[in-house]
Amino acid sequence: MTKPKTVFLQEFYHKEAVPQMMKKFKYKNALQVPHLEKISVNMGVGKGAEDIKIVETAQAELSQITGQHAVITRSKKAISNFKIRENAPVGCRVTLRRRTMFEFLERLVRVALPRVRDFRGVSPRGFDKAGNYSFGIQEQNIFPEIEADRVPRVQGMDITIVIKGARSIEESKELLTLMGVPFRVKVEKTVTASVPAGQV
Repeated sequence: MTKPKTVFLQEFYHKEAVPQMMKKFKYKNALQVPHLEKISVNMGVGKGAEDIKIVETAQAELSQITGQHAVITRSKKAISNFKIRENAPVGCRVTLRRRTMFEFLERLVRVALPRVRDFRGVSPRGFDKAGNYSFGIQEQNIFPEIEADRVPRVQGMDITIVIKGARSIEESKELLTLMGVPFRVKVEKTVTASVPAGQV
């Protein structure tokens, strides 16, 4: 049985990102460098409780996007205000690890995100205290695997990148930046002093 080849981003992490992280944060050995543990992708389908076909379509699209079979998520309790019964289908999710995780991240940062209209980067505010990063995507058709003219319903998704070994948000952000995640740069407003009439 042949060992599966590593994808570019996976190889880049070991050969480029690790040495750069060690240099910047003064790690004593490579095992101290934070690493990607998994990527979770969730699609919440509000109308799924009323029509199972909507959930099944989202499940098929998410499986196509990530390259791994997505599972349907169900409500843990009934919510009368939203007409959701207990154990009703409300969305789908997939958890990616190892090779498939790197493959998805590479397609996300290199192909999908640049296709977002007026894209200026993802928000740098999506980190939690543990250094994991979460952000949302509004349309699934930014992925080339999805044919836009055949999408029956525009569907967003939430992506969480779980990072293990980070001691601070700064370390996590630096790692993701090296891996190609384009963070939005805050542009400081320039204040122009007004000149009184007659002094020009």
